[in-house]
Amino acid sequence: MPVTEAGEISLRRSANMRAVRRADTKPEMAVRRALHALGHRFRLQRQDLPGRPDIVLPRYGVAIFVHGCFSHRHEGCPKTTMPKTRKDFWSAKFEANITRDARALHALEERGWQTITVWECQTKHPQILSQRLISAIEGVRRRVKPPTHPPASLGSRNTSAPSGNSFPQVSR
Repeated sequence: MPVTEAGEISLRRSANMRAVRRADTKPEMAVRRALHALGHRFRLQRQDLPGRPDIVLPRYGVAIFVHGCFSHRHEGCPKTTMPKTRKDFWSAKFEANITRDARALHALEERGWQTITVWECQTKHPQILSQRLISAIEGVRRRVKPPTHPPASLGSRNTSAPSGNSFPQVSR
């Protein structure tokens, strides 16, 4: 069965779209490296939170989304272009992404989480990225008290858990 030019293009497009990762993207890795260098520890891809944030700083109640400028429509960015073919499809797809992002941010904020959005183009310069993260996290730290944990009494301590493990046991 011969492949037409249009069919060949759609096969290439499908291969390109399959190659787009959900996690561990270059921009996300840049943010993770910067946070780690600043001494922050974090969790990745928390599925129990709305929108499944890319990076979560539970200590500060902060959820960080690392968005690609093209897919999430970073306003004013040169990477926010419109494909020349199938404009109706792409317009609907981009609009759905923007709506889903807004819903996730709203749901997280209703739960008391602070959100930070880092755009792909903001990850190109590590020094500037680090300064932006410092500013954003310091701003959050001033607004939000870090979670406090009541001291555990000796009688309620679970002796079956390994010592030094402060994470709750989760059953699946």
